[in-house]
Amino acid sequence: MQIPKSRYLYILAFLAVVGLLITAMIFEYVMMLEPCPLCITQRITFIILGLIALAAAIHNPTGRSLRSYGILMIVFAVVGVGLATRQLYLQGLPPEHAPACMPGIEYLVDILPMNELINIMFKGTGDCAKVQWHFLGLTIPGWTLITFIGYGIFGVLELIRKQDVAH
Repeated sequence: MQIPKSRYLYILAFLAVVGLLITAMIFEYVMMLEPCPLCITQRITFIILGLIALAAAIHNPTGRSLRSYGILMIVFAVVGVGLATRQLYLQGLPPEHAPACMPGIEYLVDILPMNELINIMFKGTGDCAKVQWHFLGLTIPGWTLITFIGYGIFGVLELIRKQDVAH
């Protein structure tokens, strides 16, 4: 079986991110599920993965640059895995051990210094411990964890793949 060229795989990876972001917007604006700081940080990570995939699709890399895109995909997939794992950890805590809930992210952006805001965005708040949605027994961060792992595997495969024969 022949593996499709990297360009086509990166286009698919980009389109998958577009689909994920559309799904996030449906959750937020149609189903009225308020995103927590960790959700927003995971969205940003997906956007970065999508931009890497789009750049790779446009660039149609070979040689070292092909591996560079694979490494970037792995790095940001690992960041995403960490964020999703942190949110799953918070969701698994008993309510009395969960961090305190905070005001909405819009308010936090207005009042907090950037270093504190970034800390909250990566550590999460009590809002991140709320389970708002299930599908096939997994919550939203469970599904994002699986997706980030998939992007990491994709990055590894692009890192070790042989050169595309024809461009």
